[in-house]
Amino acid sequence: MEWTRKDLIGIEPLSREEIEAIFTVASGFKRILGRSVKKVPALRGKTIVNLFLEPSTRTKLAFEMAASRLSADVITVNADASSFVKGETLKDTARNICALNADMIVLRHSAPGSAKYLSEIVDVPVINAGDGSHEHPTQALLDNFTMLEHFDSLEGKKVTILGDILFSRVARSNIFSLTKLGAEVTVAGPATLVPKTFESMGVKVVHDLKTALADADVVMLLRIQHERQSSTHFPSLGEYTSMFGINKARAKWLKPEALIMHPGPINRGVEIDSELADSDRSVILEQVTNGIATRMAVLYLCTGGSMSALENSAE
Repeated sequence: MEWTRKDLIGIEPLSREEIEAIFTVASGFKRILGRSVKKVPALRGKTIVNLFLEPSTRTKLAFEMAASRLSADVITVNADASSFVKGETLKDTARNICALNADMIVLRHSAPGSAKYLSEIVDVPVINAGDGSHEHPTQALLDNFTMLEHFDSLEGKKVTILGDILFSRVARSNIFSLTKLGAEVTVAGPATLVPKTFESMGVKVVHDLKTALADADVVMLLRIQHERQSSTHFPSLGEYTSMFGINKARAKWLKPEALIMHPGPINRGVEIDSELADSDRSVILEQVTNGIATRMAVLYLCTGGSMSALENSAE
């Protein structure tokens, strides 16, 4: 299929075919990234503005790297270096960026719905790099792409997402994508952070760690999202770790071949011990690497790139 969307606002609106189209393009770019010359001229002459109004390391660097590998000019604007500190609105900032002839905006913002709002007031493509606790579509894409490198298909695979589900945009985007791709998803953690209401999204809700890990093909760990919580949802980090942290002893509850994932940043010794985070079953660094190829695919497709043209350049 050919991609027809101007923006990538979330996973929820996408069809399975659209998700798989992104993976097809990402696979082509990953082959290119394995060459001695890792750049392609696909976006030469284009200017991409990364408007990051919330802290980020991996996502910001991956978008910068992806745009650079596509030969685009990249400008990154952080909150403390923008006119937001002077009271300028998102709308005015975006319109000024467009007036400077930018060709795309990659937005990270603390407000849910901010990327969709922006996409409706500017003519250039808008890519959601995380909007509050709503969605983080490119993280889910790279997570699922990484899984597919280990499994031929996610159909029937059992994926457990463990941790702060309530405030996690990563969890929501992964639930949308994994269920579209046929996986069976379990969300687990304290009842205060994993309410039964998530069952309406087609997932299983579990509050017992051993049960959550027992038959999982993949376990995705999430950190506690303190910055999005307005009240305390469990007594202490120590209590969370004692109940839901993954250590060497609890890893024995997993299948021997089960993958361990984490979108980062990792709080070592809280949701996972360092020994497991750095173990052979961990694919955390693979996720980081795949974040470049999947984001290259999104930038390429949303600027009008065709899959057939990519196939020719990848040969």
